[in-house]
Amino acid sequence: MSEEAGEFPGIVVAVLRRFFTQNAQVPPPAAELATVAARLRALVAERGLPRPLAPGEPGAPGGMGEPECAPLVLRVAGEDAPPLLAEAVRQLVKACFYPEFTVCRESYRETGADGACRRQELARVLRRISGAHCVDCPHWVAHKPEAHRALLENAWCSPQKLSPDQRGVFLPEDFRALRLWLHREARRTARG
Repeated sequence: MSEEAGEFPGIVVAVLRRFFTQNAQVPPPAAELATVAARLRALVAERGLPRPLAPGEPGAPGGMGEPECAPLVLRVAGEDAPPLLAEAVRQLVKACFYPEFTVCRESYRETGADGACRRQELARVLRRISGAHCVDCPHWVAHKPEAHRALLENAWCSPQKLSPDQRGVFLPEDFRALRLWLHREARRTARG
């Protein structure tokens, strides 16, 4: 396992801790989070990451249906996982195994008939490990944090402004670290 591969558990634990905290729940004990992170790392090593895109290749968003995802979540979270942990693991599994693409679906700024964007509603975003963006959004890799923040602020249509103390919920840097790790690791393993 590469030295970079050793970063993965710490990143996953950071995402899980933040997710529990932002949902006003005490995170599981450190040993339990470490076990979940190790199981997810083993699953990534076993299945391999999606093929990295060749230069200039746009890719396309993909999905993982519940029949495929559910057993993977059970394997990583464990049979007795509390619902919030199982939900976080479901999102992590999807983040790890969705294929790459380069053109954002822009759901972070998509408005409904009422002019509101559900990805800009704090109550909904609190339930997402990836904040306002999709778990596979190419912006996580394509933009540095300040440019990404400016992108989201320029697209903001919610009547409730994005406050500085909410940036960590809408644009969590631990999740950026995960996306960057997945991006690098896919390329490292593809080189063999």
